[in-house]
Amino acid sequence: MPPKHRTPPSTHAPTQTTISSPPKSSAAATSSSKQPLTAHSAQEIVQGVWDKYVDRTPQRVKLLDCFMGFLVAVGVLQFVYCIIVGNYPFNAFLAGFSATVGQFVLTASLRIQTNPENKSEFESISTERAFADFVFGSLLLHFFCVNFIN
Repeated sequence: MPPKHRTPPSTHAPTQTTISSPPKSSAAATSSSKQPLTAHSAQEIVQGVWDKYVDRTPQRVKLLDCFMGFLVAVGVLQFVYCIIVGNYPFNAFLAGFSATVGQFVLTASLRIQTNPENKSEFESISTERAFADFVFGSLLLHFFCVNFIN
């Protein structure tokens, strides 16, 4: 059933009222909105998101994103290695995997705190303070991971 077309009430009386069928372009738009998302439009959405990311994201944030991608790849490789080869020194696997996940979390925190779009939420924290917290947290994390290995 096609949607009802309503006109907003006006303050003056209309001089002439005609009922016409909707134009073919709007009928096509109505029928296309009911169809599922196609691969072509999904690709356009992804391309649009990527273009905005490349244009609007500062270089520092992109660098942190690359490092986070590297950490995800390292975590996946460690997990696949554990499944294929085995986890004989289980402490070593746990220490390495927890170091990767912990470093990812610390990097995500640094990204959030240093992103210029979040400046209003972190007014009291300078970029240098956020980086110092990141370095201190990383040192503490790796100290515990090295000690966990034995």
